Amino acid sequence: MDFKPLSGLIDRLTSWRIPWAEVVVVHRNETVFRYRSGYADLEEKVPIDDGRILNIYSMTKILTCTAALRLVEQGKMLLNDPLSAYLPEFAEMTVRKTLPDGGVEIDRAKRAIRVRDLFAMTAGFSYDIGSPSLREAVERTQGKVPTREFAKALAKEPLLFEPGTRWAYSLCHDVLGALVEAVDGRKFGDYVREEITGPLGMNDTGFDLTDEQRGRLAPQYEYDDVLGKPVRKDVNGFRLGSEFESGGAGLLSTVSDYVRFLNTLTNRGTSPDGVRILSPASVDLMRTDHLTEAMRADYGWEQLAGYGYGLGVRTHVSKAASGSLSPLGEFGWSGAAGCLAIIDPESQLTVMYAQHMLNNQEPYVHPRVRNTVYGCL
Repeated sequence: MDFKPLSGLIDRLTSWRIPWAEVVVVHRNETVFRYRSGYADLEEKVPIDDGRILNIYSMTKILTCTAALRLVEQGKMLLNDPLSAYLPEFAEMTVRKTLPDGGVEIDRAKRAIRVRDLFAMTAGFSYDIGSPSLREAVERTQGKVPTREFAKALAKEPLLFEPGTRWAYSLCHDVLGALVEAVDGRKFGDYVREEITGPLGMNDTGFDLTDEQRGRLAPQYEYDDVLGKPVRKDVNGFRLGSEFESGGAGLLSTVSDYVRFLNTLTNRGTSPDGVRILSPASVDLMRTDHLTEAMRADYGWEQLAGYGYGLGVRTHVSKAASGSLSPLGEFGWSGAAGCLAIIDPESQLTVMYAQHMLNNQEPYVHPRVRNTVYGCL
C-alpha cells in the first residue's frame, strides 16, 4: 500500500481552507496509515497533535443508533413499536400542512411515530433547535434541558409530515437518546459509558469533559467566506442545555478513541480484543437501505449520490451513481465540523477523517478522501 496520495490530499486541504486535518486507516485491525497536518490553533501556530479532543457532532448519531439497537436485540423494544409506548408525550402529534393557496393548517397526525422512524429519520421532526417549545424548555429548566425534558418539549411542535412517509434530517436521534433513557432507566450518557465507551476503553469520549480534557479541546473554526479565512467559533450550537446529552450531535472524542468504536462496527459488532457491543445481525440491519422510493427524493445531498440511508448511517447502494471506489455496503456518517467515518466490513477497512471547522466543505472533501483511501489500497 502506498499512501502518498492520501497524505498529499491532506496537505492540499490544510493549505487551502481547513486549519488542520487528520486521517487514520485501519485495515484488518491494524493501523496501516495515520497522518495529520496543519494547526490546531491558527492564531498561536500550534500544530495539531495526538490526543486532541473535538466535537464530532453528527458522528454521534452512529453511536446513538448502536446504543438503541442494543435494546432492540435484547428484546426491550422493537423497531415497529409505537414511540408513545415508551415516551407517552408522542401519543397525539400534529402535522403542519401547506394548503394549495400557500396557507398553513395544523391537523392531527393520522399515523403514529414508530421506533424505526427515529432511527431512519422518518418521524417528521425538523432540525429547528430554536423552535418555541424548545426555547420555553431552556427557560423553564434554567438552561439545563435534561434529555427527557427535551423530548417532552419537542413533542409539542407540529411535525413536517405524516410519520413514515418522507425523510428529513432532523432531531430524531436526540429523541432516540431520550428513548434509551426511558427503556433502560439510566441517563443516556451513563448508558453510553457503561455499555459502549467504557468497555471499549474510549476514555476520552463523552458528553462532558474533565478539566484535564478541556485543556486538550481543539479550538473550533468556521470558514468566513466574506473574510476569506477561518475564524474562531468554539460553541456547539446543538447543545441546548447543560444537562442535554444530545444523541444527534453532542459527543466529544478523539480520533484514537472514535476509530476504535468505528472499527468495532467494521468487525460487525465485536472489537479485536473481544468486546461485543452489537451482534452481526444488528450491524447488517443498520447498514440496510431503509429508504422507500418516495423518501429518496428527500435524500438529495450531492456527496451522498449512490448512497441510501439505513439506521442512522449512509449505506452504499450504487457505484454507478456514487462514483465511489468503495464496495457496496460500505457505510458511516459525518459531522458538522467535517469529520467522516468509513466503515467497510467486506474490505475489513475503517477510516476516520477529522477536522474541526464548521462550513466544512464536505461535498468537496469527503468523496475525495474516500476515493483516495481506496485508491491507495
